[in-house]
Amino acid sequence: MEGFKDQVMNLLNGSEALSGEKIMSVISDLQPVLPSLKHLKVIGERGSGFRPRAGDVQDFEVLRDQCLQRGALFEDPDFDTVDSSLFYSKSPDKRFEWRRPSEIASNPQLFIEGASRFDVQQGELGDCWLLAAVANLTLNEKLFYQVVPNDQGFDNKYAGIFHFRFWQYGRWVDVVVDDRLPTYHGKLIFLHSATENEFWSALLEKAYAKIHGSYEALKGGSTCEAMEDFTGGVSEMYELNEVPPNLFMIMLKAFQRQSLMGCSIEADPSVTEMETPQGLVKGHAYSITRVTYVDITTPNTTGKIPLLRLRNPWGNEAEWNGPWSDKSAEWRFISESDKQSLGLVFDADGEFWMSYKDFVKYFSRLEICNLNPDLLTKEQLGENKNLKWEMSVFEGEWVRGATAGGCRNFLETFASNPQYRITLEDPDDEDEERKCTVIIALMQKNRRAQRKIGAECLTIGFAVYQLINPDSLPKPLDTNFFKYNASTARSPTFINLREISSRFSLPPGTYCIVPSTFDPNEQGEFLLRVFSEHENNMAELDDEVGMGEVDVKIKEQEPEPDKVDKANEKIKEFFLKLAGVDQEVDWMELKDILDYAMRNDVASNTNAGDNILINLLQTFCESFCQGSPLASTFKMEKAGFSKDVCRSMIAMMDWDRSGKLGFEEFKSLWIDIRQWKTVFKMYDKESKGYINGFELRQALNSVGYHLNTHILNIMCHRYATKDGNIMFDDFIMCAVRLKTMIDMFKERDPDNKNIASFTMEEWVEKTLYS
Repeated sequence: MEGFKDQVMNLLNGSEALSGEKIMSVISDLQPVLPSLKHLKVIGERGSGFRPRAGDVQDFEVLRDQCLQRGALFEDPDFDTVDSSLFYSKSPDKRFEWRRPSEIASNPQLFIEGASRFDVQQGELGDCWLLAAVANLTLNEKLFYQVVPNDQGFDNKYAGIFHFRFWQYGRWVDVVVDDRLPTYHGKLIFLHSATENEFWSALLEKAYAKIHGSYEALKGGSTCEAMEDFTGGVSEMYELNEVPPNLFMIMLKAFQRQSLMGCSIEADPSVTEMETPQGLVKGHAYSITRVTYVDITTPNTTGKIPLLRLRNPWGNEAEWNGPWSDKSAEWRFISESDKQSLGLVFDADGEFWMSYKDFVKYFSRLEICNLNPDLLTKEQLGENKNLKWEMSVFEGEWVRGATAGGCRNFLETFASNPQYRITLEDPDDEDEERKCTVIIALMQKNRRAQRKIGAECLTIGFAVYQLINPDSLPKPLDTNFFKYNASTARSPTFINLREISSRFSLPPGTYCIVPSTFDPNEQGEFLLRVFSEHENNMAELDDEVGMGEVDVKIKEQEPEPDKVDKANEKIKEFFLKLAGVDQEVDWMELKDILDYAMRNDVASNTNAGDNILINLLQTFCESFCQGSPLASTFKMEKAGFSKDVCRSMIAMMDWDRSGKLGFEEFKSLWIDIRQWKTVFKMYDKESKGYINGFELRQALNSVGYHLNTHILNIMCHRYATKDGNIMFDDFIMCAVRLKTMIDMFKERDPDNKNIASFTMEEWVEKTLYS
């Protein structure tokens, strides 16, 4: 952005002529990048998704200015010149040396005559998937300079620091690196340009390695992954042995939308020779740099032929040698003007043309990255203004025991997964079947960067269900719905890649998308994105947080009034004995009372004689004999309520902030606790002392508390065991905290507008004392 900033400042300071044409030129330069850069995060900044070891925000301009003032070159403490920046699983097999560009070549430059796909030469790292995407990136100048800002170089502001921008899981992040690059015998060992003193591509690769932890983390991947990180787009993958009949039109439309495309041939482990007789390389990522129909005239016929231009990232003579290859006979049927418009060049540069028919025959996989609509300007689309996608994005997570319900094979927990409702109203233009094109993409977050700690990609997928009468269905959809309704569409498979996506043609209507892992209880974060030809209305299909009615089953289990009265008398008697002169109890005394009451299940116990007296004696002795030899004699079999729960209960009922409860406050609390215990026993059918986290939402619903998925997730993060279970004590704490926070909010929202106002002091007081 500094280049744009300098232009604007020059205009304001009068150092350039302040003409309308000049102003419009600067605005035009800014326009394509403003929509996406307004959410730009600096690495280390809160919300950037990155936490540097030093904990500092790495702002390019600030760091560069500091280096210039000190007269020192930048050295990045967060990606230092150590072996772990190269490899995480082993030590380097040879002695690498980190050198700055001036130590590698004379007159180093960031760009030599601009950036082109021929600046991308693969080194010793197996990241051809990344190189194919970088080559594609150079075809879109404005998109390229968003990723590789042109406010840097080896000129008078050179300080050994560079920065690059990558899209990471819903936000753009600015990543700084120093320019110390790994070399061997004085040569760059990884990605480099064909021109020795051009360094943008090597520095770009270093920045990309930094956000993933090391260069080794870039070994093996999908071109889609890198293309998305350069654009924020949504990718599709097509297996070319199962080609949809309209694939070439999909590719042509994608090219018109400025989409990035790559392809590859499945590697054969039994064949040592990677290159095929046709000059193609197996297991290698190619970029598709043009898709077009070309007029052809032969002695027998005239017409149009679908052609593709491809590039091998090696940038050498390894090229396709079949029809339409360099200097092949087929080119004589194309007019000179068409050859010129195609930019036809026959060099051993790794770039070649081939027919769509041969492409499908010889290649195995096609990857298309559809650009984020914010990146497409009217000028870029030209006459194809209606080709701009509409996009919806949601972030979510699967939490063990709460929302990680697994696939439809696990019917009992499937409904626990996050759910998203989408409405498609307008069919595609010129679609004879009156259907809506929609691309659904499910991406799991941060798995590549976690490889060094053994984390692999989860196996993920999604299902789509049509909702015939959406307003009459529960929110979220329950197990009964999924039991009796089949999916309308779904991901082709469940797969352990960063993202799975698929294109569907659906009738207008309302649908529910359910993203999930294959197995239940696999925890991870995800990003769900939907691209459609026309507007799609998307929202989480979820409950609203608040209070509701207590389940009638709970009320039916209430003991008879006379039994309750007898129990209450016993509890009151015990309460007053512990309360002392002020007739109030603190949290320690409350714990004694509750442990006594709950252990004996006083509310339903008709034999309140000897057992009561024995346990009363136990309670008193435990209270007054702590630390003495007699304490073990009266040790309880169960620990009872924790001090945190008791403190929270005091805070929930203590409106005068005295730190104590009187009997009337306690009696109100006791009614709540009795209901909560009844619900817990309903869901703890085998009396194990815990309930499954998947049942927490319904259990809390039964006592009148409604949660959405986000609240459910954080409650399980906070209160569930490692196995995703909720112990009795933690269930009570969930209920106490919910009641406290809802009551606190409702006190400040008397008109039920779902808006409450607190001063900073009030908020700190109320949240700390809860």
